[in-house]
Amino acid sequence: MKRIVAMLLASLAFSAQAADKLTVGATPVPQAEILEFVKPMLAKQGVTLDVKVFNDYVQPNVQVEEKGLDANYFEHKPYLDEFNKGKGTHLVAVKAVHIEPFGIYSRKIKALKDLPQGATIAIPNDATNAGRALLLLDKAGVIKLKDNQNLLASVKDVVSNPKKIEFKELEAAMLPRMLEQVDAAAINSNYAMEAQLVPTRDALVIESGSGSPYANYLVSRPDNQNSPAMKKLAAALTTPEVKKFIADKYKGAVVPAF
Repeated sequence: MKRIVAMLLASLAFSAQAADKLTVGATPVPQAEILEFVKPMLAKQGVTLDVKVFNDYVQPNVQVEEKGLDANYFEHKPYLDEFNKGKGTHLVAVKAVHIEPFGIYSRKIKALKDLPQGATIAIPNDATNAGRALLLLDKAGVIKLKDNQNLLASVKDVVSNPKKIEFKELEAAMLPRMLEQVDAAAINSNYAMEAQLVPTRDALVIESGSGSPYANYLVSRPDNQNSPAMKKLAAALTTPEVKKFIADKYKGAVVPAF
């Protein structure tokens, strides 16, 4: 009888462990690919990982806030902070995983110095990524900003624009499709890679990953950020195996943040 009871208790403990499940929203590249890579690691620890793919930067946050998702993995801290402030959400950064150096791309010119007078450059229309694009253009000498340390710099902060650049602000996911219609576009690396662009090869200018404030985080809510399953996911995403996977697969287009 004691043996049967022990077996039942062991079975129940195993079932409870195996019942842990996390549903995580992510953009397709590289976040969803990295999550798929860690699935087997988590399964061995009794955590089932369900990855939901999104192609925008709004719904993954909305759904975590509304408890349709347990977490998401697609955004950097400046974007998260601005989203919480603007939308009244309460999302929290759990763990920094990787950095995607941001780049300027073009189908029409080979170098930024070749931008014509009155050129049009498409940039993301959210405050943090618009600022990121403008800071990169400032560093490249295309424009000059009032404060080149301001992560939320806007077009209104441009104080010198020798080539009279016109800025077209659009949803970040649309920017790769705009390359034929504009002189250049500032594109987040996840969307660049989805469009078969190779950031380290195709960008006219690209950020340095060193010291970047734009690390992509695993993000959740205050009520579940310290759950055992979330801790296991955070740990899995920052293992030496993931660091090697990122280095081998993305070859500098994605850089570990740990």
